[in-house]
Amino acid sequence: MRFFLIAFLFGFSIASNSQNSDIEHVKNTINEFFDAFHKQDTTTMKSLAKGDILMQSISVNKEGHTVLNENSYKDFLRNIASIPKDRSFEEKLLDYSIQIDGEMANAWTPYEFWYMEKLSHCGVNSFQLIKENDKWKIIYLVDTRRREGCK
Repeated sequence: MRFFLIAFLFGFSIASNSQNSDIEHVKNTINEFFDAFHKQDTTTMKSLAKGDILMQSISVNKEGHTVLNENSYKDFLRNIASIPKDRSFEEKLLDYSIQIDGEMANAWTPYEFWYMEKLSHCGVNSFQLIKENDKWKIIYLVDTRRREGCK
């Protein structure tokens, strides 16, 4: 009986360590994405995604209607590269909630977006990732954007 308990605890410990390692790798992928984003390093940003992924953004317009905007990753990268170097911007991640099942992960990251050192908007990013060849790649990104309730 003691042998089975030890074997169970050992197996649980290995699974737990593996899960924690994957959580850190997913978090690192998200951090690398934002490091590259802030540097306008579209080559690195491209390497962190699996192809021309779909990006969506949910907001509420002036009339109070929910709006869903869609953008390809290719267009997003082009837009990031075109930001003039004299324009400062920073997306500050406030937290991470990461769930993993096998080769799929979801990262929920509340954020504040600052433009020219002023708070522009806030919301939440929801990243979907896939693990291929021991690397996590972004396969989908949706965010919310709002100007009220940010602080």
